[in-house]
Amino acid sequence: MRQTWRWFGPKDRVSIDDMMQAGVEGVVSALHHVPTGAVWTPEEIAQRHRDIATRADGRPGYLTWDVVESLPMSEDIKKQQGNWREHIENWKTSMRNLRDSGIEVICYNFMPVLDWTRTDLAWERPNGARCMRFDLIDFAAFDIHILARPGAAEDFPDHVVAAAAERFARMTEAEKELIAGNVVFGLPGAAEKFTLEDVREHLAQYDNISEDRLRGNLIDFLSEVAPLAQDLGVRLCCHPDDPPFPLLGLPRIMSTQAQYQAVLDAVNIPANGVTFCTGSLGARPDNNPVEIFRALADRVHFLHLRNVCIEGTEIKNSFFEDEHLSGHTDMVGMVQAIVAEEARRRAAGRADWSIPMRPDHGQDILDDIGRQAQPGYPAIGRLKGLAELRGTFRAFERMQG
Repeated sequence: MRQTWRWFGPKDRVSIDDMMQAGVEGVVSALHHVPTGAVWTPEEIAQRHRDIATRADGRPGYLTWDVVESLPMSEDIKKQQGNWREHIENWKTSMRNLRDSGIEVICYNFMPVLDWTRTDLAWERPNGARCMRFDLIDFAAFDIHILARPGAAEDFPDHVVAAAAERFARMTEAEKELIAGNVVFGLPGAAEKFTLEDVREHLAQYDNISEDRLRGNLIDFLSEVAPLAQDLGVRLCCHPDDPPFPLLGLPRIMSTQAQYQAVLDAVNIPANGVTFCTGSLGARPDNNPVEIFRALADRVHFLHLRNVCIEGTEIKNSFFEDEHLSGHTDMVGMVQAIVAEEARRRAAGRADWSIPMRPDHGQDILDDIGRQAQPGYPAIGRLKGLAELRGTFRAFERMQG
């Protein structure tokens, strides 16, 4: 289980030196400043390699860029509209350029319009730690009353609609702006920033795109790029929907084991694989991440280990980012399953037996509070999670002999 760490580039408040002191073995990064659909050039890729290999004072470090997260998917590709064919060709070119630089693992997602969605980016826990939270009532208030999406109320139970109306009535203008900003929050340095009007326009373009059609568009995309990835020696891995249930009237196609299996079976080659995120899949009560991992393990190319605490029993529910060894996912059982899978791969002679893993998200604790790092990606909170996961991993690794 190769221990990696996500880094958002030179603007990240968590530095290369911080990562080295945390004891990570490799870095997960992306060129967030390059517009979606454009080619990642060899020059830009080489610069990111240099950034990762250089400490704050200019001395060389030892970290390497191991995984791309993410090579973004344009809305045109997802909808098969506009410049989608050109964007697929550009995606292929970027993949070739990344492979030429030595990278073998590329993570992506196929979530329409918005990436991960939260309503609170710094929710305070009883011990004073801060974490990200998805509050279903707040989200319903945003969807029905702030975004004012037509038919939004029909997507929520009556009691949620009533509670959302009551909560919205009490909100100040500042609170409305904060929730709207949290929901459409982007990555630091990202080339694209959405306004509410942008979101409305994108949603309108998905009116006639069903779950089956969106899945078909993903399969069409993979049918073109995965054979090339196989030839190049690149492993592609799709991240789950986050959260793993429909939002804003949009279809979700990577939220369950059955949905993943349909895509893996449709493009049944090793290069077409899974980014296994225990936090995303674990935000749904009917998902058992350990069981899903065992079912899909042969095609898992990248691991995100994090935990969430679910606050309801329905498919669509509130949840918050919990400590790594707490929450819905049996993380100890998860690590045990990973160690067993890596042993199986090693015995089979697979070169990819060591699966890259990063401690995903983390609560802001101690000096994280006030650092203003990327929400969900604190230094100390992730270090704590990595230490817990590393200890669990080494215990099971020792048991394997």
